[in-house]
Amino acid sequence: MIVRERPSFWRLFLILRGSVVPRILPQIGATMVLSCLVVYWTMDPARTPISITPAPFTLIGLALAIFLGFRNNAAYDRYWEARKLWGELVIVSRSFAREVLTLMSLDADADVLRARQVRLVRKAIAFVHALKDHLRGIKDREGMEPSLASTHTSEEIDAFLRSSNVPNAMVTSLGADLLACRREGLVSEILLLHLDARLNGFTHVQAACERIKTTPIPFVYSLLLHRTAYLYCFLLPFGLVESIGRMTPLVVGLVSYTFFGLDAVGDEIEEPFGLAPNDLPLSAMARTIEINLLEALGEEVLPAPMLPVDYNLE
Repeated sequence: MIVRERPSFWRLFLILRGSVVPRILPQIGATMVLSCLVVYWTMDPARTPISITPAPFTLIGLALAIFLGFRNNAAYDRYWEARKLWGELVIVSRSFAREVLTLMSLDADADVLRARQVRLVRKAIAFVHALKDHLRGIKDREGMEPSLASTHTSEEIDAFLRSSNVPNAMVTSLGADLLACRREGLVSEILLLHLDARLNGFTHVQAACERIKTTPIPFVYSLLLHRTAYLYCFLLPFGLVESIGRMTPLVVGLVSYTFFGLDAVGDEIEEPFGLAPNDLPLSAMARTIEINLLEALGEEVLPAPMLPVDYNLE
């Protein structure tokens, strides 16, 4: 995610980081070169005119702008829903840690109680990191091992990583730990129901994020918009050259920037869990949850919050 102050008027036109300009520059350049060739051809009266009436471009341009707007709204809805789900994950994680640390039986042996509490909270932290990696399509031992190393064996960690769905395996393991706590008398039946509801919250967030990740905007819709945008921008010089002459390359470049840019923005925010500059900062949010839960455990050495690097927060 790009995190920076609002640029000044002049810098607004020069910023490339976080912009789609590098991605669409070849397309813009191609339309402008074609426009120059069309102008060059048309300026010679001896050549056969190749201009087209601009009326169709007015109608098609209006329809294309509307449909690009609809697609970008759909893509942003996915982005915003993903952000709300991770906000919900923050709430569920903090609530789970608070209930584990304050509502479990105080009559039990202090060392046994503390060991169970630390194991549960640290596994919840590891779940958050595992979910982040799962949504990004990676299995990263380094992300979850620091949270589990003090409470789990290397064999247990390896068992999680061998699972086809690591975060789901960790929620299942959390459920088994809660059942063990119930058998040891550390958790009442009522508290067990509350904590199980928190695990359901973890599962709900994961399933909803997986739905977003595995269900893209229908390809046929995106393909139609891609083709229409390209055809429109590459045919536009023929509709403008007769009316604006040498200004055609400039106007076509501006129109191409708008349409190709809107198309590229929709592609970029459609998948919010990646590592592109405008994707969600899952690593930073996972680190925030980790800090909150370790602080609740009373840990004095906490990881530092993640900060933007060159305005990019991962």
